[in-house]
Amino acid sequence: MDQPAPMPPRPRLRDRLTVPVLASGGILMAVMQTVVVPLLPDLPRLTGASAAAVSWTVTATLLSGAVLTPVLGRAGDMYGKRRVLTAALALMTVGSVMCALSSDIGVLIAARALQGAAASVVPLSISILRDELPPERRGSAVALMSSTVGIGAALGLPLAALVVQYADWHTMFWLTGALGALGVTATWWAVRESPLREPGRFDVAGAFGLATGLVCLLLGVSQGGTWGWGSARVLALFFASAVVLALWCGQQLRAARPLVDLRLVTRPRVGLSHVAALLTGFAFYANSLVTAQLVQAPKATGYGLGLSIVATGLCLLPGGVTMLLFSPLSARISAARGPRITLALGAAVIACGYALRIADSRDLWMIILGASVVATGTTLAYSALPTLILRAVPAAQTASANGVNVLMRTIGQAVSSAAVAAVLVHHSSPLGGVPVPSLHGYLLAFALAGAVALAACAAALSIPGDGPDHGTGRPRGATRGTRDEAMEGA
Repeated sequence: MDQPAPMPPRPRLRDRLTVPVLASGGILMAVMQTVVVPLLPDLPRLTGASAAAVSWTVTATLLSGAVLTPVLGRAGDMYGKRRVLTAALALMTVGSVMCALSSDIGVLIAARALQGAAASVVPLSISILRDELPPERRGSAVALMSSTVGIGAALGLPLAALVVQYADWHTMFWLTGALGALGVTATWWAVRESPLREPGRFDVAGAFGLATGLVCLLLGVSQGGTWGWGSARVLALFFASAVVLALWCGQQLRAARPLVDLRLVTRPRVGLSHVAALLTGFAFYANSLVTAQLVQAPKATGYGLGLSIVATGLCLLPGGVTMLLFSPLSARISAARGPRITLALGAAVIACGYALRIADSRDLWMIILGASVVATGTTLAYSALPTLILRAVPAAQTASANGVNVLMRTIGQAVSSAAVAAVLVHHSSPLGGVPVPSLHGYLLAFALAGAVALAACAAALSIPGDGPDHGTGRPRGATRGTRDEAMEGA
């Protein structure tokens, strides 16, 4: 009589907690980026600084995150992803503690720049999931990890608004600092270090060149509305960015171990995925940005609802819940039809959400419905992007490649913020002596974001179809790259 097959051993507690710990780190990163938003109107009074200086608490995080994401991604591929991930979370925690201890605007800006390092948490975590998980678990875990950006942003705004309204504003940073310390400890305990490395010397010149070019570009984009798009400072920043990035591309093509493998980026499956990421980032960011302003507009405008910051955050909360619920669906669609189709579907759903926003932006339930539809499409698109990258690049370059993909989303969000601000400023009318955007301006912003979403859909459909995984010659789903496979290959 045949003996029953032995049951496979249950994974250790640490292995079972790997995905939840990494996902919580991604959510915390997004919360950290969002929590300062409700403070912005009051920070000049609280710090004694000008409104222009206070705006740098947001700009500094954007700039440092954009610069450090590809740099730390490359460092993770070379020196160990868990090690670099833990360092990024630690920098975020130190920044929170600095904000909690000080009301000086200079210290706050420096602390927010440190917190920008946490932008690398998601690409590093996705790379770890590729290395550590078997193929049957990888898709859903990567989809969840990608969705943490939207989930954390939706949670961060109402949380921060509640703290600001009912407690001292430093309490918010003590809370994020405590959560950050817990995240550092949990990551070091629950996440195993990947054995996959790409040896070589770190490209210091490439990192410096990329940092300089990105700072000039994003500084010009983020400050163009304040300084004037035709001002000498903005034009000089754009010119300097173009020159520096052109020189940087030449240096990267000559380097033996470049920071960013531009030859890999020029391949259609990788390059078009980056283009789709940039366009999706633009379309996604307009949703929360415009919705928050629209529902807080005074009732005297004829369309505004006059909601408080807390109520505004609660309006965005259903979108975060939607992202959490739909991330498993994204993984299933990608498994059945391929991530390219999931990305195209997500971009199309985003466009449908903006069509709802254009149809009715006066009733609260329609505003929440439209915003939730956009969030659903964002979940599908953001969950598919890292899967496309994972299938198109060598296992030893996944962190740096996903870092570049996240960078493209960041640039898209920065351009979206500038474009939406320009549209709303151009379509404003005075109310009580203060210029207030018109409903027509908001509808134009929705139309612009919807058109960009359709462009993202077209870019996704242009990505070459699924074929063998990079470097394996085997069908998809048979990728080598888990810890056990790597050890066998060794």
